[in-house]
Amino acid sequence: MTEFLTIPLGFEVMQRAALMAAIVTVPAALLSCFVVLKGWSLMGDAISHAVLPGIVLAWLTGLPLVIGALAAGLGCGSLSSYMRARTPLKPDAVLGVVMSAMFALGLFLHTKIETGLHIDHILFGNILRVQTRDLWVSGLIGAAVAVAVLIWRRDLTLFAFDPVQAQIMGLDLRLFQNALMAGIVLVVVATLSSVGLILAVSVLIAPGATAFLLTRRMGAMLAVASGLALFAGQAGLIASFWLDAAPAPTIVLILTAEFIAAFIWRARRASLDLRPPHA
Repeated sequence: MTEFLTIPLGFEVMQRAALMAAIVTVPAALLSCFVVLKGWSLMGDAISHAVLPGIVLAWLTGLPLVIGALAAGLGCGSLSSYMRARTPLKPDAVLGVVMSAMFALGLFLHTKIETGLHIDHILFGNILRVQTRDLWVSGLIGAAVAVAVLIWRRDLTLFAFDPVQAQIMGLDLRLFQNALMAGIVLVVVATLSSVGLILAVSVLIAPGATAFLLTRRMGAMLAVASGLALFAGQAGLIASFWLDAAPAPTIVLILTAEFIAAFIWRARRASLDLRPPHA
């Protein structure tokens, strides 16, 4: 059993990958709790796809990728909110149109303009090729998101559960909405080199959704989500080594397995609670 862990981690490339997995999964898990509670799972999916044109344009202009991604992600969220407020369409329809348009624009720009970017690495990540610079960038972004979430967790909880009460208490709802969208974009950027844009949505949703099935206390939910995501990141990486599989999909499959296990446990508990008492 010891060799199952020590052999993969004996390689420097696996050590860097394990560190990157820990760096990106924990802040994503913390943020996922509020994304799930707010009902923004589709918003997280939309933003993770919408940042692609911003990344391509940032590369072309020599700007940091985080700036382009942040501009595109916030633009997608703001445009979706504007359209939802002025049309009879439901939010999922508006988000679907905006998300697909932004993603298509990013692919169009990438195919028409020589950028030097590897689209497969952007979409699916390549955690086994992360460099020291990637660790620093993702680490700083992840730390900033995690610290912000923990500092303002009470306000974020009130914003997610009861926006009306939050407004009565003087919270700026638009500020928190933009802050939450910015956090999603930053986490997506942090996960670019590890799980990529397409799989980032799973890291942004699955830990919070699983933790919600296991506990309803906010503090416990944050801790459980972080633990589940951290385990999935490390276990997925080790499993991918022995299975000769891609690490990012393996991590996501373990996150999915955790969710299914929590769902079964919750359903089992509910059935026991509904069972009539013995005579």
